[in-house]
Amino acid sequence: MQYSFKKVFGINTTQKELFEDIARPLVKDLIHCKNGLLFTYGVTGSGKTFTMTGSPGEGGLLPRSLDMLFNSIGPSQAKRFVFKPDEKNGMEIQNQVEALLERQKRDSQPPVPKTPSSRQKADPEFADMINPAEACKSDSIDEDCCYSVFVSYIEIYNNYIYDLLEDAPFDPIRPKWLSGETPLRNNDFVPPQSKILREDQNHNMYVAGCTEVEVKSTEEAFEVFWKGQKKRRIANTQLNRESSRSHSVFTVKLAQAPLDADGDHILQDKSQVNVSQLCLVDLAGSERTSRTRAEGSRLREAGNINQSLMTLRTCMEVLRENQMCGTNKMVPYRDSKVTHLFKNYFDGEGKVRMVVCVNPKADDYEETLLVMRFAEMTQEVEVARPVDRPICGLAAGRRHRNQAFREELSHRLQERGAPTEQTTKHLPPLPCCELVDPSDDQTLPRLIEVLERRHQIRQKMTEEFNKTGNAISIKSILQQFDGDHSAKENLLNDQRSKLSEKERLLANQRMEIERLEKKSKTLEYKVDILQKTTNMYEQDKRSLQQELETREQRLQRELAEKRRMEQRMQGAVTDARLKWEKECERRVNAKQLEMQNKLWVKDEKLKQLKAIVTESSGAGCAPPEKPERPSRDRDRNAAQKRSASPSAAPKGLPVHPMHRRSHSAGGEKWVDHKPASNLDLGTVMQPIIPNALKVSAPSERALSKCQMYVLRHQELGSDGEIETKLIKGNVFRTRAGGQAVQFNDIETLRLECPTAVR
Repeated sequence: MQYSFKKVFGINTTQKELFEDIARPLVKDLIHCKNGLLFTYGVTGSGKTFTMTGSPGEGGLLPRSLDMLFNSIGPSQAKRFVFKPDEKNGMEIQNQVEALLERQKRDSQPPVPKTPSSRQKADPEFADMINPAEACKSDSIDEDCCYSVFVSYIEIYNNYIYDLLEDAPFDPIRPKWLSGETPLRNNDFVPPQSKILREDQNHNMYVAGCTEVEVKSTEEAFEVFWKGQKKRRIANTQLNRESSRSHSVFTVKLAQAPLDADGDHILQDKSQVNVSQLCLVDLAGSERTSRTRAEGSRLREAGNINQSLMTLRTCMEVLRENQMCGTNKMVPYRDSKVTHLFKNYFDGEGKVRMVVCVNPKADDYEETLLVMRFAEMTQEVEVARPVDRPICGLAAGRRHRNQAFREELSHRLQERGAPTEQTTKHLPPLPCCELVDPSDDQTLPRLIEVLERRHQIRQKMTEEFNKTGNAISIKSILQQFDGDHSAKENLLNDQRSKLSEKERLLANQRMEIERLEKKSKTLEYKVDILQKTTNMYEQDKRSLQQELETREQRLQRELAEKRRMEQRMQGAVTDARLKWEKECERRVNAKQLEMQNKLWVKDEKLKQLKAIVTESSGAGCAPPEKPERPSRDRDRNAAQKRSASPSAAPKGLPVHPMHRRSHSAGGEKWVDHKPASNLDLGTVMQPIIPNALKVSAPSERALSKCQMYVLRHQELGSDGEIETKLIKGNVFRTRAGGQAVQFNDIETLRLECPTAVR
């Protein structure tokens, strides 16, 4: 079998080479406000988790993506809690005071103690995953923006969504039970509640109530990842010692907002906040239960995993059919949580990349063929590229100009001997402002004292700044330079945007040309195959037509021979039947004559015996008459008398040539039931019933008015002619008040063909 892909990585490919080709473009798009989706796909035990996570010394796609992201935006990160999730898949901007209060509130909370466990091995450090020499970053970032990174980690287990970063409340009463396993200790956490999917105002799907953690470094993000990774469901199967029993989704969300015109603070405008996200998905491997020998909960998990992967294949096939055939079939995204969550990516809200992991084991041959066929088919699905989101139209280089202005100002202040940021200590931090006791008389005075000290330091710095007259001229020169630079920068950006648009158009046209060429070659190949197939079918058609004609001629000859044989057989049967009828009649007559002779002999002997016995008593009686012996002539005459018509009436009485009338010709009232399905034969003799109530279906009302009932029933006789039977009966009332019919007579009306053989 041969399959075509955009790129194939051999067994000697390093994690860095794989990252450079697969994940690096997605991280660049993430920084430029574009969404991305990267997932690994394959059978169980093919190396999907290793490709995504890696191992110490060989960090996978996930840690390398985090490292590149923080290396790129490190100097431009905002402080904590400046960006805050609004729990509706959006971001809010807080001012410095609100962010400061949030940071102090977090610092004042005591850390949650971790339960020591000797069975758990230590989490791998990020420094052990990636060699510092392999670190990389993106140089094309907007330095006039502030960035914040939020991460979330969920798993889809048995088609339910669970938050792996959620701190489950401690429940000492109800212990945690795992499906099909022994209960855990009472000091463990209760199982988390499943989450639901919702749609935001931009029609994007998100997990409602999912924990989003703000991270400021690669090490912190990697620590959060391992916190959720320890909660992920894995199990030991026949094919994999640590088999993933769920689909995991690690989402990296990047929020960025432009700085204000002075380049000091973030622009307080929620509409200028751009949020992009990169989803790194580790799909559970498809498996056959006949090989894993799964039972109980493992069997249920395997069924849900295979069902979700089958839904993903179905969605891809429907998308491909809609694009290639121009149909508008509904894509079944809602059949699985995996496809429903990433519905927007398949509809064009981001770039989608799939890494197919293949294990060259002979036992995985059939599953690997299915995976390769599906992966090759997905390449034909075209996803619309997202449109570049507009950035705030303020002048570029605000951050650098602000830094240059601060450096120049501090240099001038140093020359005059005024306190600067280097010579003056930082403003004193604000103490804890939380009042827990109404009688607390120390918190407010301490806060007032600190605020007064901060206010005095600010006033002193303002006075020193006002004394430096040259600062205003420097600022005006910088503003003029800023205007010229911004004009040139805008012109350059316009030219770059036009150039990038042209390049994108050319790239799209090249891709379209390549796709059309490939499609044209495929169609030509299909046309050749169809032409050969058509020629073969035409030859088969001609041969089949010739064979059909030959068989039809043979069939006609056989039918003619069959008709002749039937005629001969009918003649022979008729002759044999007539012969045997005559023979039977002769034998019957001979047997009758023989029996009559025997009977006459017995009668004679009996009479003689009687005469001998009675001779002594009646000597004067006359002798009995001698009986006449039966003969053939007398029998023939008796048969002629029986077959003749009835004897004539006595002389002197009038003769009425009336035929026998039907029993239905009386004076009773009849129900004439003639079904609608009966045929009108058009015969001369028709049954005529006076005082008849004609109905097509009998009813109790009709039966109650009449005393007799007749049913006209038609059926096909043995000779193929239609017989009409008149089934007659009496109508009487039952004890329950209803009507019943008792049949007592049947008359048959029959048509016969005079030429038919009897």
